[in-house]
Amino acid sequence: MRVIIKIFITMGLITNFLQGSGAQDKPNPGDRLPAAAGRFFPDDPNELRSTLKNLFAKAKPCTSTRVAAIVCPHAGYVFSGIVAASSYNQVDPGKQYEHVFIIASSHQVSFAGASVYNKGDYVTPLGKVKVDTALAEKLIRENPVFTFRPDADRTEHSIEVQVPFLQYHLKKEINLVPIVIGAQNAESSKSIAKALIPWFNERNLFVFSTDFSHYPSYVDAQAADKATCDAIVSGKPEKLLKLLDEYKDKGVPNLVTNLCGWTSVLTMLYMIAGDAGIKITPVHYTNSGDSGYGDKKQVVGYWSLSVKRSTDNESEAAIQPFDFTKQEKNTLLNIARSTIEKYLRDRRMPVDDPNPDPALNVNAGAFVTLKEHGELRGCIGRFASDLPLYKLVAQLAVASSTEDSRFEPVNQKETDSLVIEISVLSPLKKIISPDEIVLGKHGIYIKKGHYSGTFLPQVAVETGWSRDEFLGHCARDKAGIGWDGWKSAELFTYEACVFSEK
Repeated sequence: MRVIIKIFITMGLITNFLQGSGAQDKPNPGDRLPAAAGRFFPDDPNELRSTLKNLFAKAKPCTSTRVAAIVCPHAGYVFSGIVAASSYNQVDPGKQYEHVFIIASSHQVSFAGASVYNKGDYVTPLGKVKVDTALAEKLIRENPVFTFRPDADRTEHSIEVQVPFLQYHLKKEINLVPIVIGAQNAESSKSIAKALIPWFNERNLFVFSTDFSHYPSYVDAQAADKATCDAIVSGKPEKLLKLLDEYKDKGVPNLVTNLCGWTSVLTMLYMIAGDAGIKITPVHYTNSGDSGYGDKKQVVGYWSLSVKRSTDNESEAAIQPFDFTKQEKNTLLNIARSTIEKYLRDRRMPVDDPNPDPALNVNAGAFVTLKEHGELRGCIGRFASDLPLYKLVAQLAVASSTEDSRFEPVNQKETDSLVIEISVLSPLKKIISPDEIVLGKHGIYIKKGHYSGTFLPQVAVETGWSRDEFLGHCARDKAGIGWDGWKSAELFTYEACVFSEK
C-alpha cells in the first residue's frame, strides 16, 4: 500500500469545479486550487456530495457535546472516509465557529516551524472556503515559528481532504486557518502550541489531521494503533513521544510510522497539557484492510478521536429524562413540519426565530422519525448537541426527510401523508448487565469496535420483542455484529420523551 490507488478520474477537475460552483466562486490568483480531488475524493461536485452523504450515513453518531477538537484521518475517502465522517459527526453542525483551524504535518517538504496559508481561499469541487488571511498574517507576523511556504500547500493532501467534510457538515460560514507543520521535532510542536493556545476556546474548532500506522500487517496495525491511541488519550505529550520511540526499537515488519501526523497530534497534546477539563475520547477505528480496496498484508490505520471540554457540574452518569407540556410538544412538532415543508419548497433552511420558551432552548439529543401510512419513511438523530432543542429538531426534520440513505428523499406531494414523531433523549448511560434494560423505558446503544447501532425505546413496544430480541435485532440489524454480538459489546441505555402528531 505504498502507492495510493487512484480511484477517481482527474480529467476535467477545474471544469467540474466551475460547473459545480457559482460565478462568485471562480478562483482568484491567490486561491489554493485542488490537488487531491480526483485522487483522494471525487472531483465531480455531485459525485462528491453523494459520496459524503453515504459516508456520514455509515459513520458513528455524535455521543458528546462541547467538542473543542477532533483527530481525523486524511487518506482516500474509500479507505478512511467513514472514520473521518465519524470525527465530523462529533461536531455540532449548527454552531457558528469564528475559525476552523486545520493542523496537518507535511508529507511533501521539510522546513522549520509551520506554514500558514495567507494568500487566498481554499477551493474544492464543492466551491470556495474562505481563509482568514488577516489572522494568518497576524500569526506569521507575531510568531517566529510561523511562515508561509508555497511548496508546503501546493500539493499537500492532508488539509485538502478535510475541507469537503467541513463544507458538507457545517451549516454556517467557515473561516479557515490552514497550517502545515514542516518541522520534525518536539520543540517546534511546543512552540506552535504556545502560539495557538489563545485561539483554543469555545469560539473555535480545531481539526488535527493524521493517519496512524503505515504498512504493517493487519494484526500488527491493530496492536500498534491501539497503543498509539492509548498514548494520545492519556493527554500527556511525553507518553506519546515515549511510545513512538519504543516502536522504533520494536522492529515491527514494514512499520514505517505509528503516526504520520505525529507533530500535529503532539501540538494538540501540548495545547491541552495540564487542562483537567479536557477529555480525549476514541470514536471510531478501522484500517485500510477493512475496506474493499486494500489487502491485509500492508495496511494503514485510521482513528477518529474527539477532544471534549467538560464542566464542573457535568455528570455523564446522571440521567434526567425530559418532560414537556402539551403546548411545548405541539410547538416542536409544528417546527418540524413547517421546516420540512419550507425546505422542500425553497430548497434551503428557513431562517429560524429565537424561541423564548426556556424548555425548548435546552441542549439535548433527539431523533425525528417520519412515518407514511404506518411505515417508516425516515429517521435521523443525534445523541447530543450544542444546539437549542428547537433548532436541533428543525435540522433533524430536514435530515430525516432528505438524508436517510435507506429511503428516497421525501417530495412535496408526500408531506400531507407524513406523521412526525419526536424523541428527546437523556444522556447515554453505560450499563454492565442487560438486566438493567427496562423495555419500553430504555433505548439501547450498542458499540463494538467501529460498529454501533441503536433502537429507540418505543421500538420494543411496537415490535413486542423480548429483551434478548431487542438486543439481538439491534446487534445484527443495526450494528452489524451478529445476533449475539451484543454479549461482547459495550451497552448503553437512554430514556426518551416521545410524542407524535398521531
